[in-house]
Amino acid sequence: MFPASAFAGEWLEQQNGSTSAPGSEALASFFDPFGVGRAAFGYWRDSVERSVLYWDVMRERGNQYLEHMEQTKPNVLGFNTEVLVDGRTLPRPTNYELLRVLPHEGTEIDLQKRPFVVVDPRAGHGPGIGGFKPDSELGVALKAGHPCYFIGFLPFPEPGQTVEDVVESEIAFLRHVIELHPETTEKPMVVGNCQAGWQLMMGAALEPEVFGPILIAGAPLSYWAGEHGKAPMRYTGGMTGGSWVTALTTDIGNGLFDGAWLVQNFERLNPANTYWKKQYHLYDNIDTEAGRYLEFERWWGGHVVLGGEEIQYIVDNLFIGNRLSTAQLVTSDGRRIDLRNVRSPVVVFCSRGDDITPPPQALGWIRDLYEDVDDIIAHDQTIVYCQHDTTGHLGIFVSGSVSRKEHTEFTANMDYIDVLPPGLYETAITPAEEGEDPELYERDYLLEFMSRDFTELDSAVKHKPEDDRRFATVARISEINLGMYRLFIQPWLKATMTPEAARLIRRMHPIRLGYKLLSDRNPLSVPLPVMADAVRKNRHPVSQDNLFKAFENMGSDQLVASLNAMRDLRDSSTEKMFMDIYGQPLLQAAVGLYGDAHVHRRRPGAEPEHRRFVEQRQEALREKIAHGSAHEAVMRSLIYVMGGAPATDERNFKRLRASRAELEPGIELSEFKRLVREQFFILKLDREAALSSLPNLLAGKSNDDIDGYISHLEHVFAASGELSEHAAERFAQIKALFNKARPRKAEAIAKSKDAKEEATAATTPSPAAEEPTPAAEEPKPTPANTSKSGSESSKSTTKPKRAAERRKTPRDR
Repeated sequence: MFPASAFAGEWLEQQNGSTSAPGSEALASFFDPFGVGRAAFGYWRDSVERSVLYWDVMRERGNQYLEHMEQTKPNVLGFNTEVLVDGRTLPRPTNYELLRVLPHEGTEIDLQKRPFVVVDPRAGHGPGIGGFKPDSELGVALKAGHPCYFIGFLPFPEPGQTVEDVVESEIAFLRHVIELHPETTEKPMVVGNCQAGWQLMMGAALEPEVFGPILIAGAPLSYWAGEHGKAPMRYTGGMTGGSWVTALTTDIGNGLFDGAWLVQNFERLNPANTYWKKQYHLYDNIDTEAGRYLEFERWWGGHVVLGGEEIQYIVDNLFIGNRLSTAQLVTSDGRRIDLRNVRSPVVVFCSRGDDITPPPQALGWIRDLYEDVDDIIAHDQTIVYCQHDTTGHLGIFVSGSVSRKEHTEFTANMDYIDVLPPGLYETAITPAEEGEDPELYERDYLLEFMSRDFTELDSAVKHKPEDDRRFATVARISEINLGMYRLFIQPWLKATMTPEAARLIRRMHPIRLGYKLLSDRNPLSVPLPVMADAVRKNRHPVSQDNLFKAFENMGSDQLVASLNAMRDLRDSSTEKMFMDIYGQPLLQAAVGLYGDAHVHRRRPGAEPEHRRFVEQRQEALREKIAHGSAHEAVMRSLIYVMGGAPATDERNFKRLRASRAELEPGIELSEFKRLVREQFFILKLDREAALSSLPNLLAGKSNDDIDGYISHLEHVFAASGELSEHAAERFAQIKALFNKARPRKAEAIAKSKDAKEEATAATTPSPAAEEPTPAAEEPKPTPANTSKSGSESSKSTTKPKRAAERRKTPRDR
């Protein structure tokens, strides 16, 4: 038997190896006519080799974890940095740091550009995810030439550290960045991921003058919001009876909250991925995926610790209380945190594929704070939101494809977003090859802005008022249970828990223990590296069309489907139980919330101080309606024709930038932004007076000057394609008002040429002859305006291709 077995083994090895003995193919066909034996042996050998390599990667993961956690300042940043400000030295010490990001060799930084600051999320994991790899938020900004800074943190908080202390630290860091760049008048652009997003918004509400444009990616601000059948995390507080569990976990940690518990909550959302899919993907692609897997695990396993006061504040006031999006938070020194005080443009980036921060929680704060878009405008705020279709929570600020597309466009267009008039906008990002006017495209994608109203916003927020009383009931019960815990249990637990015991409990956490057991500190792992080296030297992978490999993939898919079905059943049951329990009228009445008299989701009304400010602002604007120059006239006309927004996409902004340079070369972007907003509010305040004063603003200008202004407007309008019928009527009205400002002699010549143009149009049919004319008191001009040279004559509905042939202004000629 032994010689026969040896012969069979040698034969199978020849069939699956690189060598082939003469006649072996015929012999193999004789003993195994269907190839099943060869496929089985090849699959068995490949699976054994993959198993050895897989467990060796797990050993490397454990070693990496231990090495990472033993560092004083662990992070996963892919860029070199230097510490500028240590938060531990501030008047209110925190474990945060301000780092200057040093660019890679060959990357040029323009100190005249707006500084770019990324704030890392602190939700149980270690710092560095915002600069995890070259295609990241930091990488995009560095490629664009921006000076970049990073706000990270250390593994352990300072004693007594609070959320307010962290917010004040970030404000201090931004002030330092501003001081480092006296040559630019633009405030830093700030990016906040996940937890850092709502923290930044708190800081911007307290000190709005420190912040430039704000990008919050995957950041929850409205915690009660959500869609039925999705966002199961919002029910967690209710199903555990409130925040007493947070206090218990903190007391077990002797005043420190282990971030591994937060990571475990994230992992439970998708058990198929946590317990099988992620690991199987590594096992299935062990020859190529080891490096990527270890790189990510270095961050995912870098658990940090939060202060007990911090996490209790977060859970009570945000997760359960929902007080941030309703302006109910008040600082220890009496300042109200009202997000309506933010004066910087806010870009909200979220994804429909995110089950941690779904769009309702990322966008619901807008619905909580404002009655409608007019309310947003009255508070002088610009809010832009973008919804990705598929990417998950981490993909929003980690995915390379997202960084190359969305983050690149946001970064490149922040100066343009900064001049958008107040209002609500949604962005769409389309490939450049699908658009017209390609010479105005600076990158591979086009960023477009579309005005939105609250009806369209509600399609994303999906707010259900009947759920508010349920969540308000949870908040009341949470307060009761927390009080009972503090009265009966907390004193005993604090008296018995020691720092050593708390440290041992953290080390024994199942997630942490999994890393340590699979490392070189486990004697059973000693043979793994030797075996793995031997396998790598003589690897025998099988192809995907191997019969048994196909069965393996089918089994994996079946297991994933089963785990997903269990997850869906768990989530639907949890939601139903939550709705039934906290929807009980008796329970609501017991906590004093039954009846229509209670407002459970407070929408702040306009404060008396704000109303007085608005009235004073309106009076000041009325005085400015008839005062100004051609710059005000052109901008006012631009906003009027476009229906409130000066542009629909970045091509218009590029044209605006060129027009701004020609009209007044020395004007700063900040002054340009002020001009846009001021003219927007003037039109909003008194449109008739604003339009009738246009000839006064252009008084004294020559005929060529006025032709040049009209040409500038045509170029901007043409960038986004053909004007709508309504916009074309408005543009004709503007040209009529501009004609009134011409010198008398020139005006007569222009009218004469207009008459000739009308006669020609009457005998020669053209699209322009069908355009509507405005019902204004002034003489009705034709849609085509004729100047002395005749070169500026163009239809108001000219398409971008035709407009491109006349881009040269009189000055260019």
